[in-house]
Amino acid sequence: MDKLDPINPIAFELGPLSVHWYGVIIGTGLLLGLLLALRESDKRGLKKEIFLDLILFAVPISIICARIYYVIFQWDYYVQHPGEIIAIWNGGIAIHGALIGAVLTAIVFCRVKKISFWKVADIAAPSLLLGQAIGRWGNFINQEAYGGEVSRQFLENLMIPDWIINQMYIDGVSGLAYYHPTFLYESLWNILGVIILLLLRKVNLKRGELFLTYVIWYSIGRFFIEGMRTDSLMLTDTLRMAQFISIVLIVGAVLTLIVRRVKGFSNARYKDM
Repeated sequence: MDKLDPINPIAFELGPLSVHWYGVIIGTGLLLGLLLALRESDKRGLKKEIFLDLILFAVPISIICARIYYVIFQWDYYVQHPGEIIAIWNGGIAIHGALIGAVLTAIVFCRVKKISFWKVADIAAPSLLLGQAIGRWGNFINQEAYGGEVSRQFLENLMIPDWIINQMYIDGVSGLAYYHPTFLYESLWNILGVIILLLLRKVNLKRGELFLTYVIWYSIGRFFIEGMRTDSLMLTDTLRMAQFISIVLIVGAVLTLIVRRVKGFSNARYKDM
């Protein structure tokens, strides 16, 4: 079977400037996540300017951290192709790197502004997961973040449309073949997580617990889905870096939740002004 024509990764061109779908999709995720956070911040007594100011710092820092994280674990390649280090439009940004950058930026920002990091993090949690769900479709366009080889019949049995199935016909690990759409699995997992987090807002959990639930939810899904991928960043010959980080985050989030409850650090509630 001949290679099916993949989706053009370039969305449109403005003179010499090529705008890639990857960037458009990432930008769309950021915008929708911001709108969701702005709507909720107004209800929780935070000025909208807080998130508008925060995103001005968090977005560029997160992108830089995401790229640095990816390049570090692919250094054998990039040391031979240094000109491609900044070519993020071709893919190659790690969400864990982005999250590290975003969280550190938010911690410093909240201290400077003298506001609760946990309150900001709780409000932002569904927005982060929504952005991640949308951002995975950038991987789809670039034909990356896919899993092991499968048959076309397997994909058809998943009841997904042909335009997704055709894009999963990739010159991958063993040549031209169909591969697991792990980007789709993670995107759907994240969308389900967004719904759960929005419902948990009504439960009025203690402050910080909505964000910690996000960390646990995302990390559980990422751990299992990462095990299906064939293009993972590897920590060792058998251990994927994302799986290791996911385990660390799950354990860390659970311990933080317990300690905050036991020590009384989380007496304030999500809906408290």
